[in-house]
Amino acid sequence: MKSFSKNILTLGVTSALSLSALNYSQAATYEVVEVDKSATGYTYGGKLNSNEEMAVSGTNSYNFPVQFEYFNTVDYNNIVYLALSRQDYYFGLEPIEDSSGFEERANAGNATANDLAWSKLYLQEMNQSSSKNPYFKYQIVADTAAMTNLDAVDENVSSTEMCIFDTDFSDAPCSGIITRSTVNVIQGITNTGTTFGTASAPYLPMPEFTDTSGNVYTHWLREHGQRGFFSPDNGATIYPVTPVETRYGGGVSAVFDMNENGEAVGYSSYKLSDGREEDVLDPDIGCEEPNRLNVPYEICIQYYQKGMYHIQAFKAFLSDTGEVETEHLGLLIAPHEDDERAFSSQALAVNNNGVTVGYAHGWDNRNVTSPAVNERMTGSYAVMFKEDEAGNKVVFDFNQLHYKFSFGSVYPFSRANDVNDSGIAVGYTHDINTFVKKFFYVNTNLPEDEMEVIIPKDFFTTSVSTAYAINSSGIIVGEGEIESHNSSGDNPRRTAGFMFDTASDSPIIIDINTLLECNSKYNILKANDINDAGQISATAIVKSESYDSLGEPILDDSGNAVMVDVARAVLLNPIPGGEVTDCGDVEEKVERQGASISSIALFSLFAVLGLRRRTFKK
Repeated sequence: MKSFSKNILTLGVTSALSLSALNYSQAATYEVVEVDKSATGYTYGGKLNSNEEMAVSGTNSYNFPVQFEYFNTVDYNNIVYLALSRQDYYFGLEPIEDSSGFEERANAGNATANDLAWSKLYLQEMNQSSSKNPYFKYQIVADTAAMTNLDAVDENVSSTEMCIFDTDFSDAPCSGIITRSTVNVIQGITNTGTTFGTASAPYLPMPEFTDTSGNVYTHWLREHGQRGFFSPDNGATIYPVTPVETRYGGGVSAVFDMNENGEAVGYSSYKLSDGREEDVLDPDIGCEEPNRLNVPYEICIQYYQKGMYHIQAFKAFLSDTGEVETEHLGLLIAPHEDDERAFSSQALAVNNNGVTVGYAHGWDNRNVTSPAVNERMTGSYAVMFKEDEAGNKVVFDFNQLHYKFSFGSVYPFSRANDVNDSGIAVGYTHDINTFVKKFFYVNTNLPEDEMEVIIPKDFFTTSVSTAYAINSSGIIVGEGEIESHNSSGDNPRRTAGFMFDTASDSPIIIDINTLLECNSKYNILKANDINDAGQISATAIVKSESYDSLGEPILDDSGNAVMVDVARAVLLNPIPGGEVTDCGDVEEKVERQGASISSIALFSLFAVLGLRRRTFKK
């Protein structure tokens, strides 16, 4: 998506950020610009183009539209019990007051902030447990916001939300109170103004259904799951990327990146799982009514959708006729014709020369040419998608060693997250000696037999690190652990956004927090993208006023705002002529700041976004 120079070895930085900055000599420092200070909930910085336009994602919105009319008395009693038993787990929440009047005031539209918060948590718990809500009898809570900020440097410019496929509860597109049952992520904006990402359709209540025992239920149904899209006019027009295979629930697709030539990359469902289709069609356990699940036919199909599709990397573009066209990019392996497993690949980034990278399933033995029907496959690997001299699509794994894993699911050994126009790809892999996750880069311009994944030295031997982006000057940004220990298994090591200059004669990893002013109120957890001006899209922890579930400020006994740590999307802007200052206590600041942020809030934000990738697996 970014505009890049052609030579990775030439550090042609025209902004205040220079090579010397990364070596702490006459260095440019960074100012932190909070992308949307009026934001509520938590926000995350996405991709950043060269026009200072930035993708922003959020979660934990206020005034969540709980549809109380679909609760029964048992549900209200369960919410009261939930509040009594879990009040100590959540900041600012208390037991339900006047519990005997809870149902009446909620149905009358007079639910308190405390009522609303516990009701939303109840729905979330029901959603997360397949045993509690297997047949979609409860309202679905996704609670994500997909936003763009068209002038991220100006703190007075607010981000604008795009509802994409979401509707109100009567299925009116992008109007009224939207359902917030969709998972929406804007990945980025091209320099020419095309927004791209992935979103899902809303869950809407079906007409009441009476089962064979005479019980009456309302089920929640959506038209389709994850679907890639792009928009040339900031959401006014949405072009969905229809999957290749759409039977039994609409299929799945995703768009993760787009270049300036209009090529979008991601993945699409391309075939059905034979086993899942057999389940749907089976006369005894399938979906023909009356079915064994005792639910409407559409809900039965929705129940079986998990694992329904095989997915494959693709490129998509808008044709001259206004149609979205796609082409598959292939798999790393060619399975036996009778092998029915769901082998997959995903494309995560594409440069302006069409070089595409991502990851794919691979055999344990990478030299297999004639696989058995049960050939062992337990890992996925970083790959490049390209065409050979004969025009055939080829998927190449950068000469990585393959391993035999004993995990119950496929182990993500490596992944390529970005590639610049000079052909330098970045991502993560695992050190084969310590098996610790480490960031890497690789030059894809070399002949195949010379390509080598390079793992630089990061913060320390057991620090987990990942590279998310690289700009035209070869500057990598990402996230790495900065603590060598943690106090308990429930308290993960703290992380920091980092930068690493591949063009330096003596490159070192730099904690971006050390480039901020001394005693900065921001703690940069993760650097997500960097453009050619050296501006960085990041996610930070910062103190902010707290609000209840209705969006009203929470005050202490003296009437002062209660301050809490929140995650915020920020833009890091180089300061012309700035110099790095020895703050003395910077290490202590990095380790201590932001320690009290709710782990649940951060988990919800990062898990919903994946971040960027895992959300949209089938």
